[in-house]
Amino acid sequence: MKTTITVNGQASPLDLDPRTTLLDALREHLNLKGSKKGCDHGQCGACTVLVNGVRINSCLSLAVMHDGDQVTTIEGLAQGEALHPLQTAFLTEDAFQCGYCTPGQICSAVGMLKEAADNWPSWATDDLDSAIALTDAEIRERMSGNICRCSAYPQILAAIRSVVGDAA
Repeated sequence: MKTTITVNGQASPLDLDPRTTLLDALREHLNLKGSKKGCDHGQCGACTVLVNGVRINSCLSLAVMHDGDQVTTIEGLAQGEALHPLQTAFLTEDAFQCGYCTPGQICSAVGMLKEAADNWPSWATDDLDSAIALTDAEIRERMSGNICRCSAYPQILAAIRSVVGDAA
């Protein structure tokens, strides 16, 4: 099937088997290797990308479903040589060990911050009538779909915290 997906601001026409996942289209057809294939079952979050600003597990989504969509991968977060603030924070806080989950963690954190700014509640949200307070518990809950096999969770939390500031 012919489809065009805009990836990191560039329109990418593709001719794909309709069973091709978005993750495989990114990695195998567009040579964007940042998004990782961890479990290939939507359980680890290593493949997280942003589609129209919303984080998704790209291993669970067919590429042809995203005809005309805007996809942002880890490679598209930086503005030229200037890293995204979360990329810088992950480096500063040493929020990785092996680094396999890091692209998905960062993309998920970008999406999570947008969800909170848009006042989308999570399971940990205490007050549904007020602006979302990004407490440590709220951040942990919102990032719980991203697994780090090296257990760098304290550093990941510190990196996100350094971008959003102290808990409210």
